[in-house]
Amino acid sequence: MIARVSGIYDEPELYELACAYRNVPAEVDALQRWCDRHAGGGADRSGPAGAPRGGVRSVLELAAGPAEHSLEFARRGLDATALDRSRAMCARARGKAGRAGLELAVVEADMRDFRIDRGFDLAITMLNSLCHLLTLDDLLAHLGALAAHLGPGALYVVELAHPADYLGVAPRTSSEWTTETDGARIEVRWGGPGDPIDPVSQVTREHVSVTVRPAVGDVRTVTDVVPNRFWTATEITAAVRLEGSFSVLASYGDFDDTTPVGDPRAWRMILILRRDRP
Repeated sequence: MIARVSGIYDEPELYELACAYRNVPAEVDALQRWCDRHAGGGADRSGPAGAPRGGVRSVLELAAGPAEHSLEFARRGLDATALDRSRAMCARARGKAGRAGLELAVVEADMRDFRIDRGFDLAITMLNSLCHLLTLDDLLAHLGALAAHLGPGALYVVELAHPADYLGVAPRTSSEWTTETDGARIEVRWGGPGDPIDPVSQVTREHVSVTVRPAVGDVRTVTDVVPNRFWTATEITAAVRLEGSFSVLASYGDFDDTTPVGDPRAWRMILILRRDRP
């Protein structure tokens, strides 16, 4: 029997399995290194192994989904908050935190318009989730809402798809992949050449399919069509200047310190923004 459901963001367990190839602890290691380097002027204020570093004690993950990165920060002793507009994703994040005995605040809200009664030292948006902002107005609203929650010197780390994936002759990442976990085989298709990008709006309607084939039990498949906007580095930088609350400090092409965005090996476009003084 094959159970078919629609809506990848209504199926957080299948979404997690689709992203199981990610090494979240290693990515959080990189985020902490960048905090050491760039937060509060770049002084290295490292503490004991596993402790919060770079003067960063609190983190807000936007469009967090099941909040894998927030949960990893919480494991390391940071005050973590996850924000997502999907009720199912928020419930999944709360459940994972509870089962792991971790303190995680979860906020169900739109990343363009939210209000949390506190501030943060670090904000992150991972897995190209900024692509859900389809227009310049959306992006400016998001930056303005976030700026109200970050003090001067706080960092915002944005991970985006590499521009070569949609502007280059050969993409840096595959739109189809297979992983195996806990005896199950997960087959994923997320966009690809069959989903053209509108040349005016830079929006594509990505066809998504995730199939889980367990060793025992029913096969499960989720399908969806997800509109995504592909942003260039020039557009992000221009929007940052136009909104006026941030500056771009650095960029990376991978979760290491040696791969620039322009490197042929780069597979992501990761931008480090700093909240400037009003």
